[in-house]
Amino acid sequence: MSPLEVLALLGAVALVLARWLPPAARPPVTVVAGAVLALSAVLLAATGLRWQLLPVLSGAALALPFAALPLLRRRTGRPAWRARWWLALPGSAVCAGLIATGPAAAWAFPVPVFPEPSGGLAVGTRVLQWTDPLRPETFTADPDDRRTVVVQLWYPAQQIPPDAQRAQYLGRTEQEARTVSAALARGVGLPDFLFDGVPRARSRSVFDAPVADGGERFPVVLFSPGSGGVRTQNTAWAEELASHGYVVAALDHPYDSAAVVLADGRTVTTATSSSGDPDQDEKLAAGWTAIRAADLGFALTRLEALDRGETADPLTGRLDSGRVAVTGHSMGGAAALQAARQDHRFAAVIDLDGFPHGPASPALDRPALALTQAVTPATDPRYLPRLTEALNSSTETGYRLTVPGAAHLTFMDGPLYLPPVPSIVGTLGRSASPRLVAAATLTFLDAVLRNEPGNLTARLSGYGSLDVLHPDGNNR
Repeated sequence: MSPLEVLALLGAVALVLARWLPPAARPPVTVVAGAVLALSAVLLAATGLRWQLLPVLSGAALALPFAALPLLRRRTGRPAWRARWWLALPGSAVCAGLIATGPAAAWAFPVPVFPEPSGGLAVGTRVLQWTDPLRPETFTADPDDRRTVVVQLWYPAQQIPPDAQRAQYLGRTEQEARTVSAALARGVGLPDFLFDGVPRARSRSVFDAPVADGGERFPVVLFSPGSGGVRTQNTAWAEELASHGYVVAALDHPYDSAAVVLADGRTVTTATSSSGDPDQDEKLAAGWTAIRAADLGFALTRLEALDRGETADPLTGRLDSGRVAVTGHSMGGAAALQAARQDHRFAAVIDLDGFPHGPASPALDRPALALTQAVTPATDPRYLPRLTEALNSSTETGYRLTVPGAAHLTFMDGPLYLPPVPSIVGTLGRSASPRLVAAATLTFLDAVLRNEPGNLTARLSGYGSLDVLHPDGNNR
């Protein structure tokens, strides 16, 4: 809760408690509590009142007449009157219950606080939009419509002043963030007001910060979000990687992502949905995965052109196109696997709890890491066999890391702002979840892209239960 919200909460609590204080203390406590509550409520109304504070204000409004009436009677010379304790106690309990609902709701649906990246570099971010002139947009009937992607970059930056404005989460502006947040809420069938704190959040990066000095060429990591997900859904993970010297390029996939705000102001919402038939849904998912894989390849082509200086850009000459990994969460993980099969420019692939869709051929010929939640009786029984098939068919070593305490949304920013329900976000905690996922990812990337010495198997094993799938079939 913000300081103003805490102030309003304290004023409401004091107003309820005033009835039970000694007679001499009741008038000043009531006056001060009422004034604090009124002032904070006015300021919150001006800056934006969150729904979590409504029960607090309701509880205070119920208590106010009973706290203020004795003072008013005294000022008019009439005898003070107070309800009997056995009548006042239930009323106070109701007011206290309403007030307590506020901080409980704020705890369950907070404004996300992003962890400070642990690397030695500051992080900058910016958004690009690219249109592929060679690919028609298959989600529309317009024959002249061409496939467009929106890409957000997180990159190593020069030292940033402590008072610099941090980047808006979920969008370039708060309005874009609210549009995206509302679309994400609709996608899971929840009212968007529940997540009104998310568009208020600021990440740890700074828009358009100057690129880090030194002339070093940075390895590149492309990222595809989950089905209905958005480019910013793994911001904490991306900022952590960028602070360690990587450039992360995360994609919005129009008509698949929940909402994509284009440069001309248009908002493209998702056009993908389940048919209800498992076989038909698998065919649909395979098609959507193929589009995403093509988006990833196209984005890499544009990043290579950017590095060559075909367009003026601060990152020209700073991207190491020989050290590129492709990653994704959920369906994005499936797209990453497909992209790595089809495009030999990708030197490694990471699947964050993604069910593989589409063909299992050609065989992967790149190192692969799959991070998964624990497989339980509730897990799709096809998941583990399909994932094992994908990794087993590789001509390079594959790693499947089962993260204890993880759930499907552990592998994105969800734990930072969703209710801490184990089946939804796991049991690792709000800040520990993104840190663990990023640490395991960095361990793998440093080994395969930077040839960092050390026993990769032993290091990955420190993050969970590891299965190593060797191309010679000698798995363990």
